Formats: sequence, structure tokens, C-alpha cells
Amino acid sequence: MELPLDQVRTLLAVVDEGTFDAAAAALHVTPSAVSQRVKALEQRTGRVLLQRTKPVRPTESGEVLVRFARQLARLERDARGELGMSGAGEPTRVSVAVNADSLATWFLAALTGLPQVFVELRREDEDHTAALLREGLVMAAVTSSPDPVPGCSVRALGRMRYLPVAAPEFAAAWVTGELVEALAEAPVIVFDRVDDFQDGFVRRLGGAGASALRHYVPTSEGFVDAVTAGLGWGMVPEPQAEPRLREGGLVRLGDAVWVDVPLYWQQWKLDSPALGAVAEAVVRTAGGALRRP
Repeated sequence: MELPLDQVRTLLAVVDEGTFDAAAAALHVTPSAVSQRVKALEQRTGRVLLQRTKPVRPTESGEVLVRFARQLARLERDARGELGMSGAGEPTRVSVAVNADSLATWFLAALTGLPQVFVELRREDEDHTAALLREGLVMAAVTSSPDPVPGCSVRALGRMRYLPVAAPEFAAAWVTGELVEALAEAPVIVFDRVDDFQDGFVRRLGGAGASALRHYVPTSEGFVDAVTAGLGWGMVPEPQAEPRLREGGLVRLGDAVWVDVPLYWQQWKLDSPALGAVAEAVVRTAGGALRRP
């Protein structure tokens, strides 16, 4: 059964614009035409494709078609470029989801020297970047999941090592005796209210979780600065921790404890030159910046 491309593109416009009226304005058609195309596509597929909320959101079946529509648009742009039909000022753009710590340490270096490729980065926790791929919102993602999203390929990048660290004065005041007991009571820095990383580390040591005395610092750089300032302890990526450990601004909490987070590159299975160039640059840069898989 064929999927009419005008209907698929209309579905994508509704999701991107958020409402049927806004999609109609973007497509230069009437809201009635937009509604009729979406209903026709739902009848053809036998599935409800949109949640009629504000803004409109795709259902699980709708996400499949949204992802197909974005991939189709990417292939169309690549084909126009190879035929010399790209309009002036139309950049080759690749959308990527990446976690904050990778963005702050090694990822941006991968983007230098990529000619005529522009990126749109979406910052998201590595445990949740795959969801953006599944929803068709990005073409590729740095993720902690080795299980490929449908329609995507996956490659191992390496392991990001995290060290439990604190300012020397903080450690002297709070981290005495058994480490697990101290971390269960000492103030802690967390990224946001869904960040379970510090709690998970304490649970691995045998405790129930980190202290309820916590500061929320939702940037990678700010997180390290907050730990260095003595506001609390935290799990800091090794590339960010090492310089401050050498300078004495931080100390390790336990010499033989750390957490390694495996990172993977997932991307659409498309023969897209732009996406392929970004992928090769990311894999190459990660090979020099992360610990081996």
C-alpha cells in the first residue's frame, strides 16, 4: 500500500507547527485540506497518527511516519545537492542529540573542519537521546543504549569515565570514615530533578542513595564549578576532573572507585553524504577522547 507523499509531508508539518492552522499556513493550503489529508492518511494506515492536543503530538504510529517524512526530506535535499539544484543560502543541516557532558568535553571538536555541513544540536541526557531519534526529531544521537532504534544503525564510541570528587575543604569536613556513609549525608550536586547518577553511585557502594541535601546545577560546566566551589560532591567526567585534580582544586573520594558510561552513536540508515561525514568525524574524535569500548 502506497503512502501518498503529500499526506506524509502534511503530517510532518502538523507535528512541526503544532496545530492544523499553523501547518496550513506553512503549506499554503486551507486548514480543511490539512485535516482531510491527515484523516486520509489515518484511514489508509488504519491507525490514529496524532494526539489532538495543543501542541499536536504524534502517536507511536505517527512517530514512524514522521521519521519517514524527515528521512525523505533529507534524501530529497541530498539529491538536489548532487544535481546542483540546491538553492543559494540553503545549508546542508544535520540534527543531532548529544548529552551535556559530551558536548562540554569532546563532541564539538568533531565538528571542526566539516565543510558545508551545519549542525543543529539538541542537548539531552544520554539515557534519553534515543527517544528523540525514535520520534524523528533528530537524525543521529550520542546515546547510552546499544539497542538500535528501528531504522537506525549503532556504533560503539567508547566509555566516559566519571570520578567522585569534591573540593579539598569539603572532603575534609564531610567525607570522613566510611565513604558510603559519608556520601549518604554530605551535600551533593545533581544536574536536575531526574538526574539519578549520584544516587546510583551511592547505591553501587551499598547505600540507599545520596543525601537529600542537594544543589541542582543544569549545565556541565556549572556542575564542575559548583563542586570545585565546595557546594557539594559530584560525579565529574574524567576530562573535566583531571586538570582540577592536578591543580589541587578537587580531590578524589576513594581512589579505586569510578563509573564508566558506555556511549554509542546511533543514526538513520540513510546514504546521506552529510550524515556520513558527521558520523565519521564523531567516531574518529571519540576514539581519541574516550576510553576504549
